[in-house]
Amino acid sequence: MATVLVILPEGFEEIEAITPIDIWRRAGFTVKTAALGPKLTVTGRSEITVHADILLSAVGPGEVFDVLFIPGGPGVAHLRASLEVRELLGRHVAADRWIAAICAAPLVLHDAGLLAGKRYTAHPSAATELSSILADEKVVIDGHIITSRGAGTTLDFALTVVQSTAGRELAEKVAVSICAQASS
Repeated sequence: MATVLVILPEGFEEIEAITPIDIWRRAGFTVKTAALGPKLTVTGRSEITVHADILLSAVGPGEVFDVLFIPGGPGVAHLRASLEVRELLGRHVAADRWIAAICAAPLVLHDAGLLAGKRYTAHPSAATELSSILADEKVVIDGHIITSRGAGTTLDFALTVVQSTAGRELAEKVAVSICAQASS
């Protein structure tokens, strides 16, 4: 089953991080949370503190995951400033792995040069820097990049990642199990 690395900076958007983690674990994915910073406890924008599995600095120099996920929120500023995050993105692109970003997190992909010529969406607050946001789309897939608009689109986003990496049948099974889709 798929492996996922979730990068958690101080100020991450809790809904955008925790909902996908839950959905992906229900799908049987191995999800590892990595704190961007010096400690394993990370506090989100709404003052909810979580305990990450590892520090991002503990990810090995050659280690890649099936999906690299970046949630949005005010913590995106920390992600944009991190050379470590940019290097990790480059490594995942080179390995032809999935990269998922939601809300303002596509700004991190933009900074790394990953959105040039791509279709994507993001939170409207990022529109001043991301001029090609597909504002009417909840989730956009282009190549191995999956983007989404914000907290309100998180469930669709998480299920799209399941479908893209493990197939429609598993995504539908998870959706039915949480009453996100009518059972047949």
